[in-house]
Formats: sequence, C-alpha cells, structure tokens
Amino acid sequence: MASDFSFDVVSKVEYTVVDEAIAIAMKEVINRYDFKDSKSEINFDKKANTIMLQSSDDYKVKALCEVLMTKISKRGLPVKNFESQKVESALGGTAKMAVKVQQGIPQEKAKEIVRAIKDAKLKANVSIQGDTLRVTSKSKDELQNVMGLLRGGDYGLTLQFDNFR
Repeated sequence: MASDFSFDVVSKVEYTVVDEAIAIAMKEVINRYDFKDSKSEINFDKKANTIMLQSSDDYKVKALCEVLMTKISKRGLPVKNFESQKVESALGGTAKMAVKVQQGIPQEKAKEIVRAIKDAKLKANVSIQGDTLRVTSKSKDELQNVMGLLRGGDYGLTLQFDNFR
C-alpha cells in the first residue's frame, strides 16, 4: 500500500536570534566613535514584526541598519526576510527607519511558488495552508525534485522545509 509523502515549505525567522543580533549590534554602536552622543537605539516589536531604528540623522540610521544587517547575517538568519523601509524624520530633529520582518509566506508569493511547481510538471500536489505550503507526492524522489526547484528559484524570501512525513 503506497502512502503519500509530504513536507511543509515555510519561511520563519527565529525571534530569539533577532534579539541576540540586536543586542550585539547595540554593543557595537555604543563603542563606535561615529555614533558618539547620537542617542541611537534599536527596538523590536514582535507583534508588529517590525524593528525600529532611531538615531540623530539619516546617515547614522543607515549606518545603524548596516550594522544590524551584518549581525543578522552572521547569526545565520535569512537577510531576505528583513525589508528596510525609507528613512523618515522623527521628533526632535532625529531620524528613524522601520525594518519589516517577513514571517511566513505571503499569499501572492505562495501562489507564485505553486505556479512554479505546476509549470515544472512535477507529480506533486501543493496546497496553501495559511502562511505555509504543504507538498505531497507518492514518490520521495518527486519531493526531492520539488525541493531542488524551490532552492534554485528566487522568491524574495528564504524558504525552509520541515515536517517531513
């Protein structure tokens, strides 16, 4: 009796690792000469999936963002899942920038991924389940082919595979 094999395609960011990267970035900023007396700060709002960067001017906000992205990539987090917004002026002559954290696969990206799998004519079924994708097939080899296809494609975010059954 042949049963179906499956796995989930997800795009997750570990918040504990993000907190760690922010703490290390702030340590570096405090010790850097070009940030002296700039009152720079990084705040992470987990509910809104947003990191707020604030400093005395837009040059320092961009430098702050660069430091943060370096620390995030060194921790092995998917940099593609962090989208920097434009720098805005804030109260007291300061500048701020939001960095959106993409958690899960957005609907339009999910449809694009499903279309790519169907266009490749692979014998696998793909269903969108909220912000994840479930891929099922009778053959483990076919699932491997789907993974290879997804690893090779660029969908604007980093994909992970889990729940192998």
